[in-house]
Amino acid sequence: MANNKILVIDDEKNIRITLTKCLEGDYEVLTAVNGEDGLEKIENNNFDLILLDMKLPGIDGMEVLSKIEELDSEANVIMITGFGTVETAVEAMKLGALDYLRKPFSSEEIRDVVQEVLERRSSKLKEEELDSYEDYLNYAKSCINKRNVRKGEEYLQKAVALDTSKPEAFNLLGVILELKGKILEAQKKYRAALSLDPTYQPAKDNLNRTTKFNYERKGINLGDGE
Repeated sequence: MANNKILVIDDEKNIRITLTKCLEGDYEVLTAVNGEDGLEKIENNNFDLILLDMKLPGIDGMEVLSKIEELDSEANVIMITGFGTVETAVEAMKLGALDYLRKPFSSEEIRDVVQEVLERRSSKLKEEELDSYEDYLNYAKSCINKRNVRKGEEYLQKAVALDTSKPEAFNLLGVILELKGKILEAQKKYRAALSLDPTYQPAKDNLNRTTKFNYERKGINLGDGE
């Protein structure tokens, strides 16, 4: 773990300090105070993971994410948001940002999501070696992180075929259907997730949002953790 280099891009000093203290024992952590500073560091360093605040002064998080895609299409990005729901997450997902931290977050949540993304990044599983629901789910997430949503959808469907009792793959399939503008089909996936686990909050959020009279993609919940 000590060799993994992480960049934190956040204009709030307390957030930068919190994330650094939480991660620096296991990772090399650099920080940036805004999008411009972050992009300059990305140009001059190779990072295994970038934690990017959604709301930044000057260049906002979504624009930074787009520029990161131009600089390093293999970059792994965790978005940080303080608004309870994930704003513009459909667009973020198109750029490969599947993982989120919501303020306020605990040290355990930070470490868990960072570890999961880095393990997914370093996984050497080949397609022919996938043999469990978790394998297919994580491989699908890896495909989406690499901007290959079509392949991610294929492996989410394989995960569902292997185990129809878990909600996460259904929720993510719903998100992909929203990307395609197929709202009614997306709602069916969210309902399927909730039929398996009525307490699964990401599917609750997504179903409630898509059934509102004034439907909007803003606030989509990718299921990054409660």
